Amino acid sequence: MFILGLTGSIGMGKTVAARAFRREGLAVHDSDAAVHALMDKGGAAVARIADRFPGVVKNGAVDRGELGRRVFGDDDALKRLEAILHPMVREREHAFLGLHARLKTPAVVLDIPLLFETGGETRCDAVCVVSAPYRVQRQRVMARPGMTAEKFAGILKHQISDELKRRAADFVIFTGLGRSHSLPMIREIATIAKSTRGTHWPPF
Repeated sequence: MFILGLTGSIGMGKTVAARAFRREGLAVHDSDAAVHALMDKGGAAVARIADRFPGVVKNGAVDRGELGRRVFGDDDALKRLEAILHPMVREREHAFLGLHARLKTPAVVLDIPLLFETGGETRCDAVCVVSAPYRVQRQRVMARPGMTAEKFAGILKHQISDELKRRAADFVIFTGLGRSHSLPMIREIATIAKSTRGTHWPPF
């Protein structure tokens, strides 16, 4: 089973790329979706987050807006949150990989926004980075509800630069020229992944 890591800085078009990989027949594990599930009502992380960040749980679920305000600009608070969430997300990723190994799925995608920042590339057979010019990135991000220039700068502060990610990648998908340019690249990468034998599963 070939494991393709998918990453990219905020606003680069990673979500669209992940959907395109699914259409090409690759199973995708979305780490952001896993985090949301952990913090939703009944989620496994709710009680621990409530203990470390009193007042952020409302009606049995983590209020992500309030939690974001608590950790924004506070590196220690962010590290406490990541210490709760990252191991739980890894457990779900491991279960996903185990399932698809049993199903003999030829290739899967690990969609991880902070893949390089957390050392996730070591769990992948190859890494694909989604990239766009800064002006396109900024335009996309600033159009999001509740986004501010300060918040955007804070997010970028905790992400490795787009240039360094592209240098470290095995594949780069450029999204600034539209889907007619990026989708053929995704199809080609998917074909390579499905026809290449992976070496990272099972883990040693």
